[in-house]
Amino acid sequence: MDTDRGTTERVLTLLGLLQQRQVWTGPELADRLGVTSRTVRRDVERLRALGYPVRAGQGVGGGYRLGPGQELPPLLLDDEEAIATAVSLLVGAGGAVAGAGDAALRALTKLDQVLPTRLRHEVRALSGSVESFGGGRSPVDPQVLMTLARACRDEVEAGFDYRSGRAPSGGAPSGGEVRRRRCEPYRLVASDRRWYLLAYDLDREGWRTFRVDRMTEVSVRTWRFRPRTAPDAAAYVQEGVASRVYPHRARFLVHAPADTVREQIPAAAAVVRERGHEQGGERGQERGQERGQERGGECCEVLSGGGNLDSVLMHVLLLGHDFEVLDPPELADRCRVLAERLRSAGG
Repeated sequence: MDTDRGTTERVLTLLGLLQQRQVWTGPELADRLGVTSRTVRRDVERLRALGYPVRAGQGVGGGYRLGPGQELPPLLLDDEEAIATAVSLLVGAGGAVAGAGDAALRALTKLDQVLPTRLRHEVRALSGSVESFGGGRSPVDPQVLMTLARACRDEVEAGFDYRSGRAPSGGAPSGGEVRRRRCEPYRLVASDRRWYLLAYDLDREGWRTFRVDRMTEVSVRTWRFRPRTAPDAAAYVQEGVASRVYPHRARFLVHAPADTVREQIPAAAAVVRERGHEQGGERGQERGQERGQERGGECCEVLSGGGNLDSVLMHVLLLGHDFEVLDPPELADRCRVLAERLRSAGG
């Protein structure tokens, strides 16, 4: 066993040397490892068997080098490299790097699982000294993201104080009400603006979407739960953000390809669903017959919400495509009222 451990440590040391410099000669590696050149060759074969593409060159300038492979093998990091990597991932997960937050969080979760305890305090101290400015995602505490990511991974209950977006009855309109929430965390979902947690709310007995930037005092328990049958996380959160949180919701049939409409509407503003090729609804067919033509082509369904239906209607109108109101019925009547008003304004 001592021999095996010594061989493993030597092979890992060899891997670290190959990652530090582009080319090593056999005698140089043998001298650094305190072994013979024959042992170096055997250790190189062990690395190759593990999937590391170690290449050997002959002649002047030749030697051993670590080349790119078809798959990314595990990297061997020293303390300074591990700290720098973790801090960079914390900044990316917090939203400073546009579009990289979810990937950074996944990588950070893997690194956190093997990061030595002695390095955690340095990572936390360094991450606190990094800030960003400008647009992008709402800033969140990376440690909160890490805590929630671990809870999702380990399937343990989580608790946090949550500030609602609405003020309590009779209270001030700003700030919202803070309540303690208990949940079974399922997935963290990143939008272009915010981080959300999809979780099963234990007090309300249903799936809920929580904004991470509204959480404080986040903690996890050691009690593990059995995962429930969950909805599609990204789709559920998007629909909640785009429609369920608003007092008024509307559904439209838009006569344009879904990909075209998605480029026009932010994902947080509406859900765009494929509908394929359609002839339009009843009202569309009636209008088509009146004009002596049949309206067909590729369509999509748009689901959105807002503080009032007029604002939702105007956003869809400004897309520049023909559309029909599917729900709610009263919005169709509102279309006729606004149409008359616009016609009057145009003289």
